[in-house]
Amino acid sequence: MSDDFEERLQSAIRRGQRRGQLHEQAAKAEQWTEEEFKRLHTRHRLQLSEQIEQAIDRVAQHFPGFRTETLYGEIGWGAACYRDDLQLIAGKRSNLYSRLEMTIRPLSQYHVLDLRGKATVANKEYFHRNHFVPLQEADPEDFARLIDNWAIDYAEFYASRQ
Repeated sequence: MSDDFEERLQSAIRRGQRRGQLHEQAAKAEQWTEEEFKRLHTRHRLQLSEQIEQAIDRVAQHFPGFRTETLYGEIGWGAACYRDDLQLIAGKRSNLYSRLEMTIRPLSQYHVLDLRGKATVANKEYFHRNHFVPLQEADPEDFARLIDNWAIDYAEFYASRQ
Protein backbone atom coordinates (compact mmCIF):
# COMPACT_ATOMS: atom_id res chain seq x y z
CA MET A 1 0.00 0.00 0.00
CA SER A 2 2.87 2.29 0.76
CA ASP A 3 4.39 1.72 -2.71
CA ASP A 4 1.09 2.60 -4.37
CA PHE A 5 0.93 5.86 -2.40
CA GLU A 6 4.52 6.69 -3.35
CA GLU A 7 3.78 6.09 -7.06
CA ARG A 8 0.66 8.23 -6.97
CA LEU A 9 2.51 10.95 -5.08
CA GLN A 10 5.35 11.00 -7.66
CA SER A 11 2.81 10.98 -10.50
CA ALA A 12 0.91 13.91 -8.94
CA ILE A 13 4.15 15.87 -8.54
CA ARG A 14 5.08 15.29 -12.21
CA ARG A 15 1.58 16.34 -13.35
CA GLY A 16 1.81 19.47 -11.21
CA GLN A 17 5.22 20.34 -12.63
CA ARG A 18 3.97 19.84 -16.21
CA ARG A 19 0.89 21.97 -15.48
CA GLY A 20 3.13 24.68 -14.01
CA GLN A 21 5.38 24.63 -17.07
CA LEU A 22 2.38 24.87 -19.41
CA HIS A 23 0.97 27.75 -17.38
CA GLU A 24 4.34 29.52 -17.48
CA GLN A 25 4.62 29.04 -21.26
CA ALA A 26 1.11 30.44 -21.76
CA ALA A 27 1.97 33.47 -19.61
CA LYS A 28 5.15 34.08 -21.63
CA ALA A 29 3.16 33.91 -24.86
CA GLU A 30 0.83 36.63 -23.51
CA GLN A 31 3.67 38.93 -22.49
CA TRP A 32 4.41 41.72 -24.88
CA THR A 33 7.92 42.41 -25.97
CA GLU A 34 9.39 45.87 -25.48
CA GLU A 35 9.38 46.32 -29.27
CA GLU A 36 5.63 45.60 -29.43
CA PHE A 37 5.01 48.22 -26.73
CA LYS A 38 7.10 50.76 -28.65
CA ARG A 39 5.24 50.07 -31.90
CA LEU A 40 1.82 50.41 -30.28
CA HIS A 41 2.81 53.56 -28.39
CA THR A 42 4.19 55.13 -31.57
CA ARG A 43 1.01 54.36 -33.49
CA HIS A 44 -1.18 55.90 -30.77
CA ARG A 45 1.18 58.85 -30.32
CA LEU A 46 1.13 59.75 -34.00
CA GLN A 47 -2.64 59.57 -34.20
CA LEU A 48 -3.25 61.49 -30.98
CA SER A 49 -0.59 64.16 -31.49
CA GLU A 50 -2.31 65.02 -34.76
CA GLN A 51 -5.64 65.22 -32.91
CA ILE A 52 -4.03 67.51 -30.33
CA GLU A 53 -2.63 69.82 -33.02
CA GLN A 54 -6.02 70.10 -34.72
CA ALA A 55 -7.88 70.81 -31.47
CA ILE A 56 -5.38 73.45 -30.35
CA ASP A 57 -5.35 75.09 -33.80
CA ARG A 58 -9.14 75.34 -33.69
CA VAL A 59 -9.03 77.01 -30.26
CA ALA A 60 -6.35 79.47 -31.44
CA GLN A 61 -8.39 80.38 -34.54
CA HIS A 62 -11.30 81.52 -32.37
CA PHE A 63 -9.22 83.90 -30.26
CA PRO A 64 -7.09 86.37 -32.25
CA GLY A 65 -3.58 86.83 -30.90
CA PHE A 66 -2.91 83.21 -29.99
CA ARG A 67 0.18 81.65 -31.50
CA THR A 68 0.61 77.91 -31.87
CA GLU A 69 3.65 75.69 -31.55
CA THR A 70 4.38 72.02 -32.02
CA LEU A 71 5.90 70.26 -29.03
CA TYR A 72 8.14 67.21 -29.22
CA GLY A 73 10.98 65.61 -27.34
CA GLU A 74 11.46 64.62 -23.71
CA ILE A 75 8.25 66.33 -22.57
CA GLY A 76 6.20 64.43 -25.13
CA TRP A 77 4.55 65.10 -28.48
CA GLY A 78 1.70 67.50 -28.97
CA ALA A 79 0.98 71.19 -29.36
CA ALA A 80 0.38 74.42 -27.49
CA CYS A 81 -1.21 77.78 -28.12
CA TYR A 82 -0.35 80.89 -26.15
CA ARG A 83 -0.64 84.64 -25.98
CA ASP A 84 0.96 87.35 -23.91
CA ASP A 85 -1.26 90.39 -23.39
CA LEU A 86 -0.01 93.76 -22.22
CA GLN A 87 -2.24 95.50 -19.70
CA LEU A 88 -1.84 99.16 -18.72
CA ILE A 89 -3.70 100.28 -15.60
CA ALA A 90 -3.04 103.70 -14.08
CA GLY A 91 0.27 103.89 -15.92
CA LYS A 92 1.46 100.52 -14.62
CA ARG A 93 2.29 97.79 -17.03
CA SER A 94 1.56 94.12 -16.49
CA ASN A 95 1.60 91.08 -18.72
CA LEU A 96 -1.18 88.50 -18.78
CA TYR A 97 0.00 85.16 -20.10
CA SER A 98 -2.43 82.48 -21.33
CA ARG A 99 -1.50 79.04 -22.64
CA LEU A 100 -3.05 75.68 -23.48
CA GLU A 101 -0.69 72.74 -23.87
CA MET A 102 -1.38 69.04 -24.45
CA THR A 103 1.14 66.26 -25.00
CA ILE A 104 1.36 62.51 -25.25
CA ARG A 105 4.17 61.58 -22.88
CA PRO A 106 7.02 59.32 -24.03
CA LEU A 107 6.83 55.59 -23.39
CA SER A 108 7.93 54.74 -19.85
CA GLN A 109 8.76 51.58 -17.98
CA TYR A 110 5.11 51.39 -16.88
CA HIS A 111 3.86 50.92 -20.47
CA VAL A 112 1.00 53.40 -20.28
CA LEU A 113 -0.45 55.83 -22.79
CA ASP A 114 -0.25 59.15 -20.95
CA LEU A 115 -1.99 62.38 -22.00
CA ARG A 116 -0.92 65.53 -20.16
CA GLY A 117 -2.70 68.86 -20.33
CA LYS A 118 -1.82 72.21 -18.79
CA ALA A 119 -3.80 75.42 -19.06
CA THR A 120 -3.18 78.95 -17.86
CA VAL A 121 -5.46 81.95 -18.27
CA ALA A 122 -4.24 85.46 -17.42
CA ASN A 123 -1.30 84.20 -15.31
CA LYS A 124 -3.47 81.80 -13.30
CA GLU A 125 -3.30 78.05 -13.69
CA TYR A 126 -6.65 76.74 -14.83
CA PHE A 127 -5.86 73.04 -14.93
CA HIS A 128 -3.02 70.54 -14.87
CA ARG A 129 -4.31 67.11 -15.85
CA ASN A 130 -2.96 63.67 -16.61
CA HIS A 131 -4.90 60.77 -18.03
CA PHE A 132 -3.18 57.45 -18.47
CA VAL A 133 -4.25 53.91 -19.33
CA PRO A 134 -2.21 50.71 -19.72
CA LEU A 135 -1.04 50.59 -23.32
CA GLN A 136 -2.77 47.28 -24.09
CA GLU A 137 -6.12 48.73 -22.91
CA ALA A 138 -5.79 52.19 -24.49
CA ASP A 139 -8.56 53.26 -26.86
CA PRO A 140 -7.44 56.15 -29.10
CA GLU A 141 -11.07 57.24 -29.57
CA ASP A 142 -11.46 57.77 -25.81
CA PHE A 143 -8.28 59.85 -25.78
CA ALA A 144 -9.47 61.85 -28.82
CA ARG A 145 -12.73 62.69 -27.03
CA LEU A 146 -10.77 63.74 -23.96
CA ILE A 147 -8.50 65.98 -26.05
CA ASP A 148 -11.53 67.67 -27.60
CA ASN A 149 -13.19 68.07 -24.18
CA TRP A 150 -10.10 69.66 -22.63
CA ALA A 151 -9.76 72.09 -25.57
CA ILE A 152 -13.45 73.05 -25.40
CA ASP A 153 -13.25 73.42 -21.61
CA TYR A 154 -10.27 75.77 -21.99
CA ALA A 155 -11.99 77.83 -24.71
CA GLU A 156 -15.09 78.26 -22.54
CA PHE A 157 -13.06 79.33 -19.51
CA TYR A 158 -10.84 81.68 -21.54
CA ALA A 159 -13.89 83.29 -23.15
CA SER A 160 -15.46 83.86 -19.73
CA ARG A 161 -12.35 85.76 -18.57
CA GLN A 162 -12.16 88.23 -21.45
